[in-house]
Amino acid sequence: MASAELKKMMNAAIARELKVSIQYIFQHIMIKGKRARFIGTELRAIAIVEMLHAEKIAERLVYLGEVPTTTPDLVDITGSEQEILQKDLAEEAYAIELYKKIIKMANDEGDSTTRLLFEQILAEEELHHQTFQTLLGE
Repeated sequence: MASAELKKMMNAAIARELKVSIQYIFQHIMIKGKRARFIGTELRAIAIVEMLHAEKIAERLVYLGEVPTTTPDLVDITGSEQEILQKDLAEEAYAIELYKKIIKMANDEGDSTTRLLFEQILAEEELHHQTFQTLLGE
């Protein structure tokens, strides 16, 4: 089955998913500015997807005999529209790199189920990254 290191990385992924679920949903509520309604709607939608990611990863960890973390990484909901979007873009870039490492490790360990799960999640994280780039005008 999965190595201790792979399960540790999966728990780190859950902590990150919990963080951004909370972060994006509160940013959705708190964002100000001309585009607040539009950006807030995008943040809310992404927050829900991120929570589903945490759930799927937790289910996989439980199957692998691990207790999933319930502690999110540090949440940051402050800042201007631009600052919020920059932070969120960086969060998605971090997730992309972490999930690529998890995919490689799962593949190397012959854990195709974990690899496939993270490939699906990675595709969604790349879409989120693209959404934040678009909102930033990049």
